[in-house]
Amino acid sequence: MTRFAHQWAAAVLARGGVALYPTEGVWGLGCDPLNTHGVARILAIKQRPADKGLVLVAHNIDVLRCYLADDATATALAGQAPPQPTTWVVPAAAWVPAWLTGGRDTLAVRITAHPVAAALSQALAAPLVSTSANVAGRPAPTRRFGIDPAVFDSVDVRLGGQTGSLAGATPIIDLRTGKQLRGG
Repeated sequence: MTRFAHQWAAAVLARGGVALYPTEGVWGLGCDPLNTHGVARILAIKQRPADKGLVLVAHNIDVLRCYLADDATATALAGQAPPQPTTWVVPAAAWVPAWLTGGRDTLAVRITAHPVAAALSQALAAPLVSTSANVAGRPAPTRRFGIDPAVFDSVDVRLGGQTGSLAGATPIIDLRTGKQLRGG
């Protein structure tokens, strides 16, 4: 994809649009995390309750920093270098909306090196919501042809590319305790 395509996609997201794109292990749905219309659309597409919270992905720690409780959290997150992409549950800043945290004082975040997801975050100059491109309770698609046609047809932007090397969704680990909350 070209830089122009990512900039165009980011502009659509900024207006409340929803994108379909590959991530490290599955196809994802993304939007601007502070655009209530975009978030509501993702929750409706997935048939997912808001109290589950959502994952934010970013191309670097700097765009996530304001979502984190404090600089110590940012420093700890930046110091993590697991052998595979990992989603971290971290203390959230007090202002972070409940639709992202699920009403908890934590937030799930990931620094991504996946070329498409990272380029989209960079073009948006912000993190983006990133959740698997499936209806809740159904398998997350690891290949584009595995995406439910209803999900595929419900998005505004469809980015090309391939998923990364993971066989499924990223593991989720609580940064404070080290406890693995989801396998990977």
